[in-house]
Amino acid sequence: MANVMNMKKFSERAGLSAHTLRYYEKIGLLNNVQRNISGHRDYTSRDLDWINFVIRLKDTGMPLSNILEYAKLRALGSDTVKERQKLLEQHRECLKSHIELQQNHLAALEDKIGLYELNKVS
Repeated sequence: MANVMNMKKFSERAGLSAHTLRYYEKIGLLNNVQRNISGHRDYTSRDLDWINFVIRLKDTGMPLSNILEYAKLRALGSDTVKERQKLLEQHRECLKSHIELQQNHLAALEDKIGLYELNKVS
């Protein structure tokens, strides 16, 4: 098996604690983790790619329930591609709206800071 990682190395590479990884496995977000003869988890680069995608979804504000739904569909195989695409497209629209809102907030802050820099506001 190529590029196998133990829990410590996988945790470091993923940037997540061992506790979080075990939790993700428990709730079904990280499935089919292989175990070695001693019963310790052996993660692969494919597991790392998946968990990095999960982290990206979380970082962009996708609710855990939606990530779990995506993971369940993924586990069902290629017949669910359209459903997974739809979930990602819906998230993309939410993310675009959130970015627009944050850009508006940033513009308002920049305006306020500009007023302070000109000493026009007390």
